Amino acid sequence: MIKGFKEFILRGNVIDLAVAVVIGAAFTLIVNAIVAGLINPLIALIFQADSLDSVVWTVTGLTGNEVTFAFGAILGAIVNFVAVAVVVYFVFVYPMNTAKERAAAKAGIDEQEASSLPTEQELLLQIRDLIATQGSTPPR
Repeated sequence: MIKGFKEFILRGNVIDLAVAVVIGAAFTLIVNAIVAGLINPLIALIFQADSLDSVVWTVTGLTGNEVTFAFGAILGAIVNFVAVAVVVYFVFVYPMNTAKERAAAKAGIDEQEASSLPTEQELLLQIRDLIATQGSTPPR
């Protein structure tokens, strides 16, 4: 039982997943800090974002009780999501893609050539097929 647990823990997938979770948590803190420290103040220049939570629609229900729809909270969550998406794209994704394109151009690989290269899965299938054909024919 302990041996099985040890094998499970020492698998590359479990360690990679643990590292991804830790890095993801740290990355979330960075993105949230950029949104809170830069994007939200920019939004506050246009309108007061705190006031979104107070935007509600109250309706009297069939039993006479009041039902409140918090559209402002939903709108605030959408604005926050868009702000996070903007930060992730323009601060991390776009510069990384630009750096990859520059590195590929420096290495002399153009986009058409890179897209015509076989994928990892295609290469593995070719290797499998080669091994299968070599295994079925006697060596010379």
